[in-house]
Amino acid sequence: MGKFDGLLLVSDFDDTLYDSRHQVPQRNQEAIRYFRSEGGKFTVATGRAYRTFAPYRHLVPLDGPVVLSNGSALYDFQADQVLEQTCLSATAPRDLGKLLEAFPSLAIEVYHQEDIFVWNPNSITEAHMRKVGTDYEVRPVAEMPLPWTKAIVQQEYSVLLQAQKWLLERYGHLYEAIFSNQYYLEITEKGSTKGDMVDKLARHIGVSPDHIYCVGDNQNDIPMLARSVIPFAPANCAQEVKDWGARVLCHCDDGVIGDIVDILDQLY
Repeated sequence: MGKFDGLLLVSDFDDTLYDSRHQVPQRNQEAIRYFRSEGGKFTVATGRAYRTFAPYRHLVPLDGPVVLSNGSALYDFQADQVLEQTCLSATAPRDLGKLLEAFPSLAIEVYHQEDIFVWNPNSITEAHMRKVGTDYEVRPVAEMPLPWTKAIVQQEYSVLLQAQKWLLERYGHLYEAIFSNQYYLEITEKGSTKGDMVDKLARHIGVSPDHIYCVGDNQNDIPMLARSVIPFAPANCAQEVKDWGARVLCHCDDGVIGDIVDILDQLY
């Protein structure tokens, strides 16, 4: 019996587990090894899709399915199987097409199975694709194949705030629209958030709600932080996460998972 038996630790990937130097700090790796050796289960909840996360899954051991695409998918890498998948409304091409008409400077990424389609790419789009190491096809929104698992609109934060308000006022009953950083507004099916999928993950592996701990750095992590016994965030987190009330620890570059496991080591 280990001191962490029955505990689940779920970490966001970019700028939390994975640092600004594009690596998992040694301190995180050592902390995860210790946590697991004492019976704890560790996994990831990321905004990345299967295609953009799968090449990095080997960086840390995973004890359960991974939450992908900002909460639209739950994927078991051990079984190589999709456990849950939600999709945007069939009206998404029309609805998001109207959004692009209202805000013509927006770029949009659309995810269909393992394909990524883009319209009106900008420097933010190019930087995103370089970071995740994948390619895409430019195609008008009306010609992108269905179904869509998620979409990301990209522009400066001030423009995205207006776009978020516009979309939710008109189509808030159909979509979640939440920031994963100040340049990405992620759009998923209504009810498809990291928090909703962490609930399903915990049920799938038999972890009770009072044994879930989560860490994340941005607004899209708040729904899962709300499920955490103690909501944790790295020091580099968005101001909205600090204002929401997460317990802020060290910077992601310094191994925030190490801080969390140190705290849990004192609690259990």
